[in-house]
This record gives sequence, C-alpha cells and structure tokens, in this order.
Amino acid sequence: MICALASAVCYGTASVLQAVAARATAPGSGSGVDARLLLRALRQWRYIVGLGLDGLGFLLQIVALRSIPIYAVGAALAASLAVTAVVAARLLKTRLRPVEWSAVGVVCGGLAMLGLASGPEGEETGSTALRVGVLCVAAAVLGVGALAGRLPDRPRALALGLGAGTGFGVVEVAVRLIDGVSPVALLTNPAAYALLLGGGAAFLLLTSALQRGSVTTATAGLVIGETVGPALVGVIWLGDRTREGLEWLAITGFAVAVAGALALARFGEPGRRPAGMRGCPPSGEDEG
Repeated sequence: MICALASAVCYGTASVLQAVAARATAPGSGSGVDARLLLRALRQWRYIVGLGLDGLGFLLQIVALRSIPIYAVGAALAASLAVTAVVAARLLKTRLRPVEWSAVGVVCGGLAMLGLASGPEGEETGSTALRVGVLCVAAAVLGVGALAGRLPDRPRALALGLGAGTGFGVVEVAVRLIDGVSPVALLTNPAAYALLLGGGAAFLLLTSALQRGSVTTATAGLVIGETVGPALVGVIWLGDRTREGLEWLAITGFAVAVAGALALARFGEPGRRPAGMRGCPPSGEDEG
C-alpha cells in the first residue's frame, strides 16, 4: 500500500506538469489518437519531467500489484487526483476551500478503510482467454480514441479520459497476468502485448484530452476507467479477496475513495483558477 500511495503521488504531480505542457503545445489534428501531438508535447520540459514521474510511479505500481489486490491499488491510484489538487494549489498559487480539503480527507479515509480490509492478492494466474481478452480491450482503446476525436470538446474529453483510464486499467490487469519475465514467456504471453498497447494508447488519448478538452472531465473519466473494471477483474477472475468478514469495509472504502477523487477532479485544470474560488488571486503563471 505504501508503494501504491507513492505511485499516486508521482502520477498526481505528473498530471499537473503534463496538462500545462499539453496546453502550451500547438493544436493537433483533432484526432483522439494523434502521435504527432505527443511528439510535440515531448519538447516541453514539463512533459518530460512528468514522464519521468510516470515511469517511477509505474515501477512502484508494479510492486504494489504484486503484493495487494487490484482494487486496493486502483483506489490508491484514484487518490492521485487528491495529490493533483494539492500540487496545483502549491504550484499555481491557488487555495483549496475547506470543502475541498474535506474531500482530500474523504479520499484518505477511504484508503485507510481499504488498507484495513485488504487481504493478500489472489493466487489465480488467469486463463489464456482472459489474456487474449485484455489484449482485445487494449486494441479497442485505440478505436475509442479515433471515434472520440469527432465529438465536441466536452464529450470528447470524457470519452478520451474514459478510454485512457481503460488503457491504464489494462496495464494494471496485465501486470498480474505476466507470470514469467524470460524472453520466451513474454513473447508468447498476450498480456505482455496488452501492457504495451494499453499503456501507449492511454498516453495518446490522455494527451489529446488534456490538450483540447476539459481536464476536469477527462480526469473524471480517467478515474472511472482505471478503477472499476480492473477491480472487478481482480475479484471475479484473479481471486482477490478481503480479510475475513471485512468485505463491507473494503466496498465502502473503495466507494468513498473514488467518490472523493471524483469530487476533486476539477483541480486537474492547471493554469486556471478553480470555479467558485472567489477572492483567490490568479496563479500568475503563464501556461506557455
């Protein structure tokens, strides 16, 4: 759980840096899957630093996924939005109202309940059909991105965020389905390809969502996509369980943590003063 929370800190800080960098990048083609937009964003130092934090967060996430159930890791990663809120308040000179600090506390409370209720990760390794299915979902994420590029900005951001979250969720599940790291084992395991395809597609979609659409809407979709689906896969197919008699506490903690994170999603809008924060001075930071 410590690794999962440290991963959330890395991801949450990276979100602020990458969103600012994406907004400072020349507009893309409008497609939800725009590799050239990603290449232009890579010229921004903030985006590079964000990628470094993402890499560190991913390593910590792997350690967590090998130790605790997927639902616990997913809820901890949803807390990255609470980190985003706090980092944005620090870097962009905004203030969180008491209600927002309360939401941060709600996220922490939900994670505490999950930590108390979480049992060991399931011992199921997953079937071949599940591995192939995860790869198919990863491929479908690219299709969602291509279709979402034709939508108006607000539904576009939601669809791209949900698609990106699904891609990151594929990564979470794929890590559990890789049971060998030898070259032969990796080359013959569909989950290894799903990890690469899902992660790459998620980055493409998320960059497009941050560049044109509302970060608030995109991050809400992101949280839903990377928490709910993987949690269900872990419980139904991989044998993830809670401590004896604490199922209710795990369900409550999961719901509370995700709800608190969604309430904070609008603080992923870097460079802009959050709505409703009257009397708070502008950040004074140029998005370029």
